[in-house]
Amino acid sequence: MSPSPHSLWAPLRLPDFRGLWAGSAIYFTGNAMQVMAASWLMVELTGSSFLAALVQTAVFFPMFLLALPAGVLADTTDRRRLILNALCVQVGVLLILSLLAVLGWAGAATLLIFTFAAGCCTALLSPAWSTSMADAVPRAQMPQAITAMSIAWNSARALGPSIAGFVFAWLGAGWVFVMAMMSALAMMLAVRRWPPAPHAKSPLPAERLWSGTLAGLRYARHSPMILAQLLRTVAYSGTGSALWALLPAIAAQQLQLGAAGFGFLMGCLGTGAVAAGLVLGTLRARLGLERLVATGCIVFAAVMLVAAFVRIPAVIFVALAIGGAAWMAVMATFNTATQSSAPPWVRSRAVALHTLSALGSFAIGSAFWGAVSGVAGLPIALGVAAVAMLSGVFLARWFPLRMGEALEVTPVALWDDLLIKEQQPLPDDGPVSVEVSYRIRMGEAEEFLHVVTELRASRRRDGATLWRVYHDLGDPSRYVERFIVASWADYLHQRSRATLADQEVEARVREYVAQGEVVTTQHYIALR
Repeated sequence: MSPSPHSLWAPLRLPDFRGLWAGSAIYFTGNAMQVMAASWLMVELTGSSFLAALVQTAVFFPMFLLALPAGVLADTTDRRRLILNALCVQVGVLLILSLLAVLGWAGAATLLIFTFAAGCCTALLSPAWSTSMADAVPRAQMPQAITAMSIAWNSARALGPSIAGFVFAWLGAGWVFVMAMMSALAMMLAVRRWPPAPHAKSPLPAERLWSGTLAGLRYARHSPMILAQLLRTVAYSGTGSALWALLPAIAAQQLQLGAAGFGFLMGCLGTGAVAAGLVLGTLRARLGLERLVATGCIVFAAVMLVAAFVRIPAVIFVALAIGGAAWMAVMATFNTATQSSAPPWVRSRAVALHTLSALGSFAIGSAFWGAVSGVAGLPIALGVAAVAMLSGVFLARWFPLRMGEALEVTPVALWDDLLIKEQQPLPDDGPVSVEVSYRIRMGEAEEFLHVVTELRASRRRDGATLWRVYHDLGDPSRYVERFIVASWADYLHQRSRATLADQEVEARVREYVAQGEVVTTQHYIALR
């Protein structure tokens, strides 16, 4: 009996998704092995919990620097070429690091520099990889596909450190780095065999890196759904990073474990995450987004308190497995909500912003909690982080979560009906001022203004830098909606980004137009 379209296993029945999923599972297992080996080697070389925490920062801080530019590139260029180029560089970086480690020439600075370089490669390919995976399945299966990707990533975090711990103890860090390099080669083969679908062709001029970056930021700022998800992700990841970053010190200082023991601790977190992924769809349906996230925050905070004050390894192992399940449930929910709320033209940038929010705050948080631990000790650092995470539950009051609906992300191409009597402006001409004039029925001004104000978010979200509604003092029935776009190319892009939901709002606005009157639109190009 075949699984239903909403089954977790439904996306894995599709060959392209299954191939990319398998390649990414191998790749992220290698990444997890590399991070474990670098973290433990740093502990052996320096004995410093702060420097061990900085390894996590070196892994994830590149996301803070490069995620959004990488998202722009993924939205506007060939995703296959972008992924393959990043993987080629990463293979070279890991090859050199492997040789240095085998020869015994890898010191603390070397570990941080090469870990940072490998992290930059992962940051560049991550948005393109995420959206390629999501595009390989129908929209109805996107939540299941994202959960399957999260399972692959968390399986890697469970399996990778465990393998790396034994290889490290047996052969040394250098051979762990060799295996990480081979995992990048496996990912390259998968991308060549099952390349991402190309972007739909458009007659509009391609977005540039800087303008595309601003467009992504502007969309997130003026999309209440995306903004809420990003802020909640920052709060959760920044506080939860304490446990991940301080885990090497917990293993060495509090539990007196070796490399294999540390790998097992990491494996417990990953195992719990995988277990949660198998039932996440059911949990989300039963609890709803907010209750699921609140429960995950409370559970993970409790796990940090257990890790802070308990010295019994078996109890820590069980607690970490439960904590991994909570981490997976919350982060996968944020990721799914973000991707399902973004239309195709900006989806990679939305993924990049989610990544930036999650891993950027994770990197900064890792350094912060490592510094707190160095000054006040492990128990205090983990206790403060637990209290901070519990406080984050109250963000739901101001930044509620919800999944985007199909109408809100399905584009309606409007650029092709734009008729300019004179010569078409050049792409860089502008700024462009657009005036939409309405003559409405008398006595309905308040209702009209309430509805037309709903256009503010979509106009600003899709490209407008300014938006206002004006009342004609000489004609009480006439109102003018005016907005400014930076250039003619940006205006054409803005029109192409309108969704079915935006179209419905415009239709509601036009319901107030007086009988026999028409809505007129005028365009002005700035000359000086």
